[in-house]
Amino acid sequence: MKRSATTPSGGSAWSPLREKVFRTLWLAQFVSNVGGWMQTVGAQWLLVGHGAAMVSLVQVAAGLPVLLLALPAGVLADLVDRRRLLIGMQVAMAAVTVVLAVLALTGVLGPWSLLLLTFLLGCLTALNGPAWQALQPGLVPREQLRQASALGAVNMNVARALGPALGGALVAAAGVGWTFAVNAASFLGILLVLLLWRPVSQAPSRGQEREQALAALRAGGRYVRSAPGVRRILLRSALFVPGAAALWALLPVAAAQRLGLGSAGYGVLLGAVGLGAVLGAGALPRLGARLGATGMLALAGTLTAGALVVVAVTSEAVLAGAVLALAGAAWIWGLSTLSAALQLELPNWVRARAVAFYLLVFQGGNALGALVWGQLAQHAGLTAALTVSAGLLVSGVFSLRRLPLLDGRVDPSLSDAWPEPRLTVEPAPQDGPVLVTVDYRVAGADASAFVRAMADVEASRRRTGAVSWGLYRDAAESDRFIEVLTVASWAEHCAQHHERYTGIDREFERTAREFVLSEPVVTHAVTARERAVEQSVHVASSGTAGA
Repeated sequence: MKRSATTPSGGSAWSPLREKVFRTLWLAQFVSNVGGWMQTVGAQWLLVGHGAAMVSLVQVAAGLPVLLLALPAGVLADLVDRRRLLIGMQVAMAAVTVVLAVLALTGVLGPWSLLLLTFLLGCLTALNGPAWQALQPGLVPREQLRQASALGAVNMNVARALGPALGGALVAAAGVGWTFAVNAASFLGILLVLLLWRPVSQAPSRGQEREQALAALRAGGRYVRSAPGVRRILLRSALFVPGAAALWALLPVAAAQRLGLGSAGYGVLLGAVGLGAVLGAGALPRLGARLGATGMLALAGTLTAGALVVVAVTSEAVLAGAVLALAGAAWIWGLSTLSAALQLELPNWVRARAVAFYLLVFQGGNALGALVWGQLAQHAGLTAALTVSAGLLVSGVFSLRRLPLLDGRVDPSLSDAWPEPRLTVEPAPQDGPVLVTVDYRVAGADASAFVRAMADVEASRRRTGAVSWGLYRDAAESDRFIEVLTVASWAEHCAQHHERYTGIDREFERTAREFVLSEPVVTHAVTARERAVEQSVHVASSGTAGA
């Protein structure tokens, strides 16, 4: 099956909003995002007098927890009920924000207590993120994932426009503390929707065993290492996000120092970003179909770099607002392209864990980028920091020629084409490691093509759970090839059969077996231990049985 992140399908840019649950959650998330941006403006404006480095630490404190918690959060979201996890996170985030509001309104919130509580809120956001993003693809048809990703970015950026404007006005009228109070109330919408929503639960697949946390983390890491498309998405994120982070980290400083604006004027600048985001989302389906995923990333990087240069040198607020509108559209295009490409690649069993790796790169790059640019602005000046970040983005654009997004064959739907092994003794789930061998007969003329095809099979085996893999040719019988793989436990091998074997895995195996003369012979063996030798298994099966 051929499908790429750029496949134009799924109707207009707004089609996902026809889905009731997606629409309701989207609106509730918008209210929460507005509250979050109001709080961000309040927090940053509270620290403007303490220098550029201190202002940038707000973004660092909010994003740095992802580096610590993204991967455990991804494991958690794949192992527990995501809806219940999200409910718990909304309650906890609201509680922390209430504390911020009380401290601010009573006049005892200092810079470091603000950063500490922002860091705590960032920890909860990090635990919330993988579950939230993994939930989204189940709310819309697969062909609308690109539009859904764009709408998620529009949600954030329109909130980025409206929230700061409201936050700036609220700071001017009533003080910083009320921005925290409004944000605390904004969590109630998502919480209410999640409490009322009753998703259809799915019964566990036959043979399915719940993974242990550490084993699940290792499985997620193996998947990412063995998925070239996912690795390339992570690389492109690492080359785009840190440079773009300079705009969001230093814009308050540019507004105050270079453009001479107050908090309300800063909110208007972010309003221009939101307007550009909305216009960019509307243009995304047609533009994406014309340029492709790699072209969209090149356009996003180029426009963002240009906006950084203009903001670095201009003292005209109108010109800055115009280029920030372009930056808003570019951010939507870059973010949606990367997010949709990732979601189209992922099977459900590892979705939250792979999203966690993406968030680790994305949010971590955002936080570390903000830290670097803040320090550079503090010691070398605002213009130097913005110019260097623009140069980093331009270098990323040039690298797209050699390192484009991989528009590969993607079919992450589960497949039942991997038959059950025929056993005389059923191992216990924790038994292992499991040794699997597959004996192939291949004509000499097809040997090279078979070996090349088995490279894709290797990646498939490793993605679905193999901790080691090898392909060997019999020195005595040149037409005999032996595939050998080990899996950590019998439970994980059962997961390969029931939960992890997808359409693309089936396609890779089918392609390799086109060169096979007869049906392969498969054996399964579980490590023999003295305490349970009688339960060791070695079963040979033939016919259409898979590994």
